[in-house]
Amino acid sequence: MAPSRFPRRLAVLLLALLTVVAAGGPAETLPRGQHRAAAPFRHPGVLVSGPQLRAVRSRVNDGDRPFRAFRAMRRSRYGRLSYVPHPVPVVECPPDTNPGVGCTDEREDAIAAYTHALIWAVTRDRAHAEKAVQIMDAWSAGLTDHTEGNAPLQAAWAGSSWARAAELVRSTYGGWPRADARRFGRLLREVYLPEVTGAVPDYNGNWDLAMTDAATGIAVFLDDRPAYDAALRRFRARVPAYFYVRADGPRPKPPPGGRIDTAKEITTYWFGQRTYPEGLAQEACRNLMHVGYALAATAHIAETAWHQGTDLYAEVQPRITAALELHARYQLGERPPASLCGGRVERTMGPDLEVAYHHYHDRLGVDLPQTAKLLARQRPAGTDDLFVAWETLTHAANPG
Repeated sequence: MAPSRFPRRLAVLLLALLTVVAAGGPAETLPRGQHRAAAPFRHPGVLVSGPQLRAVRSRVNDGDRPFRAFRAMRRSRYGRLSYVPHPVPVVECPPDTNPGVGCTDEREDAIAAYTHALIWAVTRDRAHAEKAVQIMDAWSAGLTDHTEGNAPLQAAWAGSSWARAAELVRSTYGGWPRADARRFGRLLREVYLPEVTGAVPDYNGNWDLAMTDAATGIAVFLDDRPAYDAALRRFRARVPAYFYVRADGPRPKPPPGGRIDTAKEITTYWFGQRTYPEGLAQEACRNLMHVGYALAATAHIAETAWHQGTDLYAEVQPRITAALELHARYQLGERPPASLCGGRVERTMGPDLEVAYHHYHDRLGVDLPQTAKLLARQRPAGTDDLFVAWETLTHAANPG
């Protein structure tokens, strides 16, 4: 007699039922060749999430680190209600130290808008939301272009802060007229996004990462899934070429899409470095300031993706945790061996490590003693006046 098939059928039916219940309902049946739309973006979700903001609000009166960080932000020149924006129709930023037109004003106005958006999100003082709106509206009313050699980097720095400010205001404040918010969205799409998505494969890697930081935030604000996916592809290509790990082989990966690929060319691109310790960054022998920019931008992209349900942090964890510890150690004053940068590094790293440390240490429990020691010296971290601002407040030990 053949064995009964009923138990197997019952098991299959039960498994199907449990799957439907877990999913919250029956799965949608789609015609062949069609795919289910991606999940909608979560707002606020550019660098800082709603739960993180609620945690900040509940902790700023603790009298310890969150309070000191908030007080420093509010007392800064960026947090004054008397702040006056200085928009220009064309931002002209030549390379090196040439002053250009509107470069500093644009970056600082973007940070001021983000600062007031954060103060509003914490205090619910509408005057600060209105100030953020005033600054953003002033720029969206007339800016048309970025020019000169540093245009992509300038647009990246300012665009990162603009996207964070706009995201917070639109998501948490109902007083920004819809037409004005749409106009600011057009500014991000038409003036910033084309600039920060251009190809710069053979430039120093902090450019690519800063540009991708801006592109990621802008894409989330605009609910633009193709732009978001393109930014994540760019992240996945550039980070392995910027932070070295031994699994890469005897020398770092070449920059993606570029013309640098021979051992000699890579040595030149890495500022003369011929040996590569775990975690070394492409610009370490240039200075630690630019390494800090790259670490901050990498963490910003991964943090925004985390809020949108993508774990980029896990994909790059060996590289970033090694890079954090290696460069923090030298920023703290340890002398490198002669085989590394000729035994000398330029210790100019800014307030760039909070977001990455928060994820790997606070969320995952990874021990990062050198990074912790450096952060203890820097806190409460302020702003670099470029694209990093108030990250002790928003991320340090944030339970959200």
